[in-house]
Amino acid sequence: MKKSSVFLFTIGAIIGAIAGYAYYHFIGCTSGYCVITSHPVNSTLYGAMMGGIASQLFQREDK
Repeated sequence: MKKSSVFLFTIGAIIGAIAGYAYYHFIGCTSGYCVITSHPVNSTLYGAMMGGIASQLFQREDK
């Protein structure tokens, strides 16, 4: 794994974690039965995972 790929994944995970926590804080789950958005840790980790995966869309392939 290249250094730039790890850096891009890390930046994506950080942005995703911030977005996940913001989703919990501003929208959240009012009933308490939502698995992901009912706890801040769950939504932050889920956001980090999705951000890291989505950041790989911007990775260039070596030829």
